[in-house]
Amino acid sequence: MKKFLFTAIILFIVIYVLPLGYRPAIIPDETRYAEIPREILQSGDWTVPHFNGLRYFEKPVLAYWANAVSMKIFGQNEFAMRFPSALSVGISALLIFFAAAKFRKSQTQGVLAAAIFLTCQEVFFVGTFNVMDSMLTMFLNAALFSFYYAYSEVRYKRFVFLCLFGIFCGLAFLTKGFLAFVLPVATIVPFLLWEKRWKLLFRLPWLPLIMVLVVSLPWCISVHFRESDFWNYFVWVEHIKRFIDSSNEFQHPEPFWFFVPVLLLGALPWTFLLPAAFMGFRKSDLKDAFTRYLLCWFILGFLFFSASNGKLATYILPCFAPLSILFSGWLVRYFEGGFRKTFDVTAIIMASIFGIGGLLFLINQSTGFPVTAFSKAETWKWIVGVIAFWSWGSLLFLSFKASDYRKKLALFCAAPFVLMFVSHFILPDQVKERKAPGDFLMRHAPMINKDTIIVSYKSIIGAVNWYYKRDDVYLVMEKGELEYGFSYKDSKHRFISVEELNKLIRENSGKKPVALIIRSKIYNEDCKNNLPKPAYEKIELEFTFAEYK
Repeated sequence: MKKFLFTAIILFIVIYVLPLGYRPAIIPDETRYAEIPREILQSGDWTVPHFNGLRYFEKPVLAYWANAVSMKIFGQNEFAMRFPSALSVGISALLIFFAAAKFRKSQTQGVLAAAIFLTCQEVFFVGTFNVMDSMLTMFLNAALFSFYYAYSEVRYKRFVFLCLFGIFCGLAFLTKGFLAFVLPVATIVPFLLWEKRWKLLFRLPWLPLIMVLVVSLPWCISVHFRESDFWNYFVWVEHIKRFIDSSNEFQHPEPFWFFVPVLLLGALPWTFLLPAAFMGFRKSDLKDAFTRYLLCWFILGFLFFSASNGKLATYILPCFAPLSILFSGWLVRYFEGGFRKTFDVTAIIMASIFGIGGLLFLINQSTGFPVTAFSKAETWKWIVGVIAFWSWGSLLFLSFKASDYRKKLALFCAAPFVLMFVSHFILPDQVKERKAPGDFLMRHAPMINKDTIIVSYKSIIGAVNWYYKRDDVYLVMEKGELEYGFSYKDSKHRFISVEELNKLIRENSGKKPVALIIRSKIYNEDCKNNLPKPAYEKIELEFTFAEYK
């Protein structure tokens, strides 16, 4: 078991951690959540979040702090911005392993549950991306596991785990807000009612509440005295309106069933084993307290996220930990019940799909029919992709052939490893051109000096800030998510219309250069004919750089 865990940790580092710095930063999320910590380091203000020098109150500060510390250690680069997310996934996997091994009394189930979690494709892609969801999920996982440890222990151990439960809820709150309390309540209250131990609802919360206050109150008070409107905006707009209001495009309105396909796709490749898992579920013991707890965590959490009008695919990430443990138990029961056929049929069908899929992709890229994702200069990328597909299919075939069920499951787990690893390196250039303007910006970096007035567009402003290390960029035409920051008197002047941009260029002609960095479509349709002729103009497929002197 020690050798297996050591191997798993090495594989995690190789697949999740080491390649983090290879991919360019993607707009808008990655550059936004990199720029805010960069401005923390630049200004030394660890209390009030700022984005482009504007007040930015959408989230609390803990994730920004984590990224800032990572940048302090590793430098201001793509690896540093993503490392806290990847580390959070690794810690979540360890929490899952220890909880499953203890409460299932099986190290096999512990290892399998952690492996399922790490190989779920949503967990992987979110965990190697610079967003807050993996860190929030880690703290929620730690909180909810701590509560169950407290529930199953007595006397002083219960005291310790209740303290930990409160601490992790406080840290989750400092990461992303009141969801830190909603999900635990939605899980714990139904669980205790199911267990007919409802009296604990009046005895257990007090110590965790004290710890939540100890952890979160210092920053909460500090930000209130610095910016008294923070809590008004954060509570009303970012929580209440986001949950109930479907009219605002920034609240990501989606139908109730939105997370059903998200979960099925996000849990790949394990979704294919649902028939085998269902057979194991039929043999599960619903009187087992840990099973009940996990079901409350998964089902009620999923329903809560579905009830919200605002939805993003990443929101259901906290549901993957209980699902991984439940799934591991169901698969083990399936095999220990003497069943094999459903798993074998699934494995051989999947092996065929990946084998044929790799062949079709090879034909597609070789012939260019009907369209190709990669250019001729990227031939090595699609060849690596084909090899990764065939590797997945080959390991699935070996899983089908294996006799021991532990080996079957190990090979099934290992099957996506090659594709997961190479996915860091084979992003098509056309995707980079649309979503990663870093190379474009850095080619023009020599034209930017400290006197240059920079004007940008809402979707790429974070990248402009990040790559040029500037927090004084003007925004043209649309405010986007910076609308609240521009509502302050000291910031209003940095949002301008095209007409005001024309005036800004003329007023600074011969004095200071003005650099306009904008999407090419917006430039051609709304700006080019309404502005003076630039001294330099570079229009590429997706982005335009124009300098006025």
